[in-house]
Amino acid sequence: MAKVNTQYSQPSLTHLPVKSSDGDLGQMENGLRRVSHLIVSLRAWAARHLHQENQSSDSFLDRFRGAELKELSSRESGANPNMDCQGLPDRGRRKGKGAICTSWDAIVVDPSSNAYYRWLTVIALPVFYNWCLLVCRACFDELQSENLILWLVLDYSADVLYILDMLVRARTGFLEQGLMVRDAKRLRKHYTKTLHFKLDTLSLVPTDLAYLKLGINYPELRFNRLLKFSRLFEFFDRTETRTNYPNVFRIGNLVLYILVIIHWNACIYFAISKFIGFGTDSWVYPNISKPEYGRLSRKYIYSLYWSTLTLTTIGETPPPVKDEEYLFVVIDFLVGVLIFATIVGNVGSMISNMNASRAEFQAKIDSIKQYMQFRKVTKDLETRVIRWFDYLWANKKTVDEKEVLKSLPDKLKAEIAINVHLDTLKKVRIFQDCEAGLLVELVLKLRPTVFSPGDYICKKGDIGREMYIIKEGKLAVVADDGITQFVVLSDGSYFGEISILNIKGSKSGNRRTANIRSIGYSDLFCLSKDDLMEALTEYPDAKKALEEKGRQILMKDNLIDDDLANAGPDPKDIEEKVEYLETSLDTLQTRFARLLAEYSAAQIKLKQRLSQLESHMNVGEHGLPLNGEASGDAAE
Repeated sequence: MAKVNTQYSQPSLTHLPVKSSDGDLGQMENGLRRVSHLIVSLRAWAARHLHQENQSSDSFLDRFRGAELKELSSRESGANPNMDCQGLPDRGRRKGKGAICTSWDAIVVDPSSNAYYRWLTVIALPVFYNWCLLVCRACFDELQSENLILWLVLDYSADVLYILDMLVRARTGFLEQGLMVRDAKRLRKHYTKTLHFKLDTLSLVPTDLAYLKLGINYPELRFNRLLKFSRLFEFFDRTETRTNYPNVFRIGNLVLYILVIIHWNACIYFAISKFIGFGTDSWVYPNISKPEYGRLSRKYIYSLYWSTLTLTTIGETPPPVKDEEYLFVVIDFLVGVLIFATIVGNVGSMISNMNASRAEFQAKIDSIKQYMQFRKVTKDLETRVIRWFDYLWANKKTVDEKEVLKSLPDKLKAEIAINVHLDTLKKVRIFQDCEAGLLVELVLKLRPTVFSPGDYICKKGDIGREMYIIKEGKLAVVADDGITQFVVLSDGSYFGEISILNIKGSKSGNRRTANIRSIGYSDLFCLSKDDLMEALTEYPDAKKALEEKGRQILMKDNLIDDDLANAGPDPKDIEEKVEYLETSLDTLQTRFARLLAEYSAAQIKLKQRLSQLESHMNVGEHGLPLNGEASGDAAE
């Protein structure tokens, strides 16, 4: 929403024309002037105070932000806090004395914002009120007459909200070529061309003016308010996408639809009974002259009971007698069959969706159990495997992140991974000053891993192919006996980062130098050596910087051999380069062979063509007639 510029609101008070010479009026003007000065001063101080209290930015996080975002943030931080109407002084300001920002011209509602959803919640209430109570008041006379003032207040309050909703819809933005349209004229023109505008206009036609002639006890005159139903459906759709329990919401939404249909059917049944005559036959509502059937609650509950039995196709209701009763019951039975089929189908699919993850997880456990039984795995190991699966399910760690995020574009995948794994990656000191692109690559390659109590993450002398970052749990650095503990690693610790860099001159090479064992269940993030090297192929400068950092760490711990570090290039690197050159040479040879074959085929075709031309020319030289085709060939 646009902000009103305080520096333009002051002159509108100081230049008010004073036509009265009365002293009290002058004192009042002086008082207003002082109050306005005080308000302006307070607002200016608050604006300066808020802009001075900017939090210190995270340098690690800033590297993930592109140049455009940085430029935008610098503009916002350096912008004038008293800017007119979202930076649009010409559109959001009235010209003349005491120019004041017309905030209404700058208001545009984003349909994806929380404010728009809150407004949907507000406007859904009067729509639901009209759909539930208008038909009930029209059929049950006592309900309308006994609470007349309440209904009038609620009705016209709903009308006010309907009018406000039309204004909101006229200011609701829409996307054009991926950008939000904010021009007021275009928004109004777009809204007036939609079907919603026609329905909204019809829903606000003042049909209740007929109260002046027919009387006030005819709420059916307001049935045009029911045309606003699209807002209710839109609210349900938005809620379903926002809720964390969509299946539960779908079931509740389905039950609500069924209850509304049963409610309307009950009211129609009572209206038909009133039209035919209460108690005239066994099918209609009993005679209301009897005290037990004359109460309003009994009328509605009896009608609701009849409607429920009919629409659920249970039956056990009095059979119809007249033709119109037969017709109504037939229509009810057809609607009831559709409702029953809808209930069974939707509830079945919802329950299947709710249990889909559990069924898939249970299938994995069953297959592993069958495999362990077939291979005759020991009971102890089988118990450990089952407990590991139980831990995953109990702590909701069964989700395959790659499978869930595979439908997202790479940009959104990277943003989600940064949001989830950023704090973890920040704890590794060798990655503190890496390029933003490399950090994104590494974040996408982090894999969650869970270890059971007593599992060895690595043993001394093993070849280091991964580095680990502890997300949750405790690991112990133990002696060779597996019992003596030297140190305990907890959340945020990491190890193995030096071994995957394969630093030249390291005394330990790429071997593990300690035994690390999980004390309980531990959640770790794993980054493999292959993934790191694959990411570093596009960032040679970052690779050199990482190797230099690792070399400094080894020198600090006296774990590097200077002679080997200062020696020539590593033979293994040369071998890798030679293998790469051999592979490239094979590829070039294959391509050259393909080109040579294509050249040979083209040469053969050319020779055949020339032979045909020579034969035609020889025939022409001996005086034989030439046909059109031969002449054309000769011309070529």
